[in-house]
Amino acid sequence: MRFLVDAQLPMHLADSLQWWGYDALHTLDLSTGNQTKDQHINELSMAQERVVITKDADFVNSFFLTGIPFKLLLVSTGSISNRELLAIFEKNIKAVVIALEVYRFVEITGTSIIERQ
Repeated sequence: MRFLVDAQLPMHLADSLQWWGYDALHTLDLSTGNQTKDQHINELSMAQERVVITKDADFVNSFFLTGIPFKLLLVSTGSISNRELLAIFEKNIKAVVIALEVYRFVEITGTSIIERQ
């Protein structure tokens, strides 16, 4: 599975996903870095079949209006430390990947994985 981590999430999340064996990019890996426009992230997601990982509701709106990005993983943990975020992902990444094999929109919270569509 291929991921693209949005700007408001830590670079270490992309690094951890790579460590766990996934193809992952962070917006900092792109030519315009964290200034990359949502439209470009969506285009890249579609072209490379990448799951966009974000906290940004704009991606949710885009997904429901246009069906873009390719797949979406919404992080709804509230304000937590990067360490807590990475622990949630480490604990749940296999279940998230299984959900994303079936659904195009999945949400992860501090306590659950919600399959949306």
